[in-house]
Amino acid sequence: MKELVKTAQHMRKKAKAPYSNYTVGAALLTIDDEIFTGCNVESASYSLTCCAERVAIFKAISEGYHSFKAIAIATENGGSPCGACRQVLWEQCGDIPVFTVDQNNQVKTTSTKVLLPNAFDDQSLMK
Repeated sequence: MKELVKTAQHMRKKAKAPYSNYTVGAALLTIDDEIFTGCNVESASYSLTCCAERVAIFKAISEGYHSFKAIAIATENGGSPCGACRQVLWEQCGDIPVFTVDQNNQVKTTSTKVLLPNAFDDQSLMK
């Protein structure tokens, strides 16, 4: 967990957040112990902004990884993933630990199942 959190904190420095000034870094751990990183990248058209969590997940998937152990997310205040990220985390990672860390190195631990109870996923689709 320590390396994952440290990596997420480092990724905050790479974020491009000129509008909100709210930098976010993420580090996603695969079952093969590979770490994929992401940072938020904002757009003047806010809906086109991409969150750090989704950047990390999409990078991992684009490199052929589909099974994950945990994710760490670093923000100034230990903020939790947005709704869109919670949905993508659940669908792509399943129930994994989520570590959030603030600028004072205070780590909170939760899980995707706690963050998105009664999730809508492929089991919810009519077949």
